[in-house]
Amino acid sequence: WLDPNKTSPFEFYQYWRNVDDADVLKCIRMLTFLPLEQIDEMDHWQGEQLNQAKEVLAFELTKMVHGEEEAAKAQATARGLFSGAADEANMPATQLDAALLRDGKVGLLTAMVAAKLCSSNREARQLVQQGGVLVDGEKVTDPTFAFAAEQLQKGVVIKKGKKVYHKVTL
Repeated sequence: WLDPNKTSPFEFYQYWRNVDDADVLKCIRMLTFLPLEQIDEMDHWQGEQLNQAKEVLAFELTKMVHGEEEAAKAQATARGLFSGAADEANMPATQLDAALLRDGKVGLLTAMVAAKLCSSNREARQLVQQGGVLVDGEKVTDPTFAFAAEQLQKGVVIKKGKKVYHKVTL
């Protein structure tokens, strides 16, 4: 998972950004090279400040593994996505194989499995039916939903759950 070909800098950043509140300071102490005085100041942080601590943890670890430039891109992308101003250039993306086209379309479930957002059509179908999927910001609950080839050439953003964004193109 340290290899950017297996886990993108954005996904790596997001993993650490989503660490449990109770573990964030322990992780900062064990895994970063921040001065202990700075970490001790964070000991009393709560609420929104804990989110800042999580950003510090995610940035510092991503910087160590992927470099400062990639860490900055991942942080900017995450901030943009979760504030509504998506930075699609740096989000995880998958280019679908044209062989997936059926009658000029690719089904949502097929696209989700191909992008490794779900391990099977069954898992993807459940997620869609439960309302856990947005396509370009619109909730999709129909498992037969399909993308036209023209849509995919421009690219569509699939949001899985609350925190996973993925761009799919053809």
